Amino acid sequence: MTETYSTQILKDEAATIHTAEVLATQLKPGQVIYLHGDLGAGKTTLVRGILHALGHVGKVKSPTYTIVEPYALSLGVCYHFDLYRFQDPEEWEAAGFRDYFNPDSLCLVEWPARAESVLPRPDIEIQFEILPHGRVLQIISQHALALEGLCQ
Repeated sequence: MTETYSTQILKDEAATIHTAEVLATQLKPGQVIYLHGDLGAGKTTLVRGILHALGHVGKVKSPTYTIVEPYALSLGVCYHFDLYRFQDPEEWEAAGFRDYFNPDSLCLVEWPARAESVLPRPDIEIQFEILPHGRVLQIISQHALALEGLCQ
């Protein structure tokens, strides 16, 4: 297995969207992507950029209260999870969330540490760190990714 590591400085929202567009070209059904970072770090902005790059037209809202938002895309269904308010592993089973993680869907998970006991292992992990002027973005992938285009 080949791992890919990348660290980028994102100076603004446009840089985050550009990174999302580059990542989107390499995503495929069956993958699980974890997004780590503090509140306001850019996780939902990155997800919005990925979804728009994959063909979604319209708003992308944070599923903080609904926990998951589905998006029908040409590559299949993408599930955007926000587990910030997630409390109980029994809730996971009762809601049937486990079924969302399958070979036909792409799952983007914010705050995965809150449900690590029930989540599948990620294919890609993305970590945001807030700087005074921008963000540091670190990507770790269990597979080779072509990330040369991330820098603007």
